[in-house]
Amino acid sequence: MREFSLPARYTVPAEGGLPELLRANAARHPHTAVIARQRDGGWQDLTATEFLAEVRAVAKGLLRSGVRPGDRVGLLSRTRYEWTLLDFAIWSVGAVTVPVYETSSAEQIAWNLGDSGAVAVVVETPEHLATVEGLRDQLPELTRRWCLEPASGPGAVELLTAAGAPISDGELDSATATVGPDSPATIVYTSGTTGRPKGCVLSHRAFLAVCGNVVPALAPLFRTGESSVLLFLPLAHIFARIVQVAAALAPIRLGLVPNVAQLTDDLASFRPTIVLGVPRVFEKVYNSARATAVQGGKGPIFDRAAATAVAYSRALDAPGGPGLGLRLRHRLFDRLVYRKLRAVLGGRATHAISGGAPLGERLGHFFRGIGFTVLEGYGLTESCAPTAFNPWDAPRIGTVGRPLPGSAIRIAEDGEILLHGEHLFTEYWNDPAATAEVLRDGWFHTGDLGDLDADGYLSLTGRAKEILVTAGGKNVAPAVLEDRIRAHALVAECMVVGEGRPFVGALLTVDDDFLPRWAAQRGLADLDRSELLAHPALLAALDEAVSSANEAVSRAESVRSFRVLPGQFTEQSGHLTPSMKLKRQAVTRDYATEIEAIYT
Repeated sequence: MREFSLPARYTVPAEGGLPELLRANAARHPHTAVIARQRDGGWQDLTATEFLAEVRAVAKGLLRSGVRPGDRVGLLSRTRYEWTLLDFAIWSVGAVTVPVYETSSAEQIAWNLGDSGAVAVVVETPEHLATVEGLRDQLPELTRRWCLEPASGPGAVELLTAAGAPISDGELDSATATVGPDSPATIVYTSGTTGRPKGCVLSHRAFLAVCGNVVPALAPLFRTGESSVLLFLPLAHIFARIVQVAAALAPIRLGLVPNVAQLTDDLASFRPTIVLGVPRVFEKVYNSARATAVQGGKGPIFDRAAATAVAYSRALDAPGGPGLGLRLRHRLFDRLVYRKLRAVLGGRATHAISGGAPLGERLGHFFRGIGFTVLEGYGLTESCAPTAFNPWDAPRIGTVGRPLPGSAIRIAEDGEILLHGEHLFTEYWNDPAATAEVLRDGWFHTGDLGDLDADGYLSLTGRAKEILVTAGGKNVAPAVLEDRIRAHALVAECMVVGEGRPFVGALLTVDDDFLPRWAAQRGLADLDRSELLAHPALLAALDEAVSSANEAVSRAESVRSFRVLPGQFTEQSGHLTPSMKLKRQAVTRDYATEIEAIYT
């Protein structure tokens, strides 16, 4: 059993909670821009004083409507300024936010709002409102509903602001005073990859312990008045939510956009100094850049530049650093290639924070080599997002970093990762049995497998519940293979199979965005999608991806055969969670014929 911990760099206050962050900012940095909203194609900055005033105005409306301390309030919307505004307003009346993905089905919405006992909900669109209205019989406690963008009339923010006008500052302050560090801040429902989503209760203490320790540990990235972060991941997910709070605690300028469709334009206009993303975002940046280079006849130059970036990054970790020849090549490619790539990411960002899945060593070294270091971290909903992250000045690529200061990571005898600290969740809502199963003696049993090196850097090796055991008795961790196969530009998703089978196989889906480019470059643009998926050239390219992944494992663990599926795994098809995790049981059920074909 191995264990590693770091001393805390922040002490959670004995009183108060997250609303105090906004009061402190208004007192210390009254004229500093802390948040920006999109207006008329541009950005409108709000100072700490202005943002606090808007939050309090909406909070008074919630109070006037009957929302009381401890009540649960649903929030169903894409990432946008109003999401953060409402989150802090809900906290300011002592209530508890229940985030719901805007892509959720009626059944999922009913479960999240019903199980939590939500008394009110704010939705984004008339379609969302119609869905909630259709669930009224199932949600008797849900008596208040507002819409941010109604078909007609004022929206939720305007209605709440107007309704709250009669509420005095003293009345609101009394409600805010009910919030303590151990008060529930939110109930976040887990992805539900293996059954009904569980409501994970996170306290104000958990958020403050995480952000209060992350911000000083990454101090050069959180410079008040200079740094900024653009948030485009769903705020219903804890990863984006913690960045929202970290930006408020620092404070730094926070921008919010609803999706990645216009991400390049949003990065160019907002020009963040930090980018938050998941591995798929960074994979697409790399793959799109390479495809553009190939299309313009500059593929060989890009490939040499990429190889130089990887070599340069690796050399940074070696004694003596990069040699003279490598430094000269790196300088040349910086002028030809790297600067253009950094410009795509806004031009000012030197670092990104990545989580949700492993990025892979090659991409990690590539991005650091172009002057854009991706700091990988690791966490779960139950740990209020990051429980480990790479230091800005000593990242160890291929690992997910060291423990959050003030916390501890332990590797059990069977390789399971155990966590301890103030950042852990309190309980699963209404589910004491499930809580007792994973919270034992103050340690959270994650179900993930990993290893700690002598310096406390954590490496992930798989998930205990996902380990496959072949007919030959070989234990196989799917994540190792899946992450490497998925890194190929043509691959959208991959699921490794082989439980009880004679060898390991895989189901692959093809990236619809990249496939037309790939086909055009090979003179196959006239073929339809079904013909492309069966074309020998595409199957050969996918076979190369699988062969490359197999280099990371033993022959007994390697993928011997694969099948290409006609469509993609999506949330709508029921094969991905809102946070883009595979629902393995659903895929196994729905593609049983294709899996059987691998072995026959």
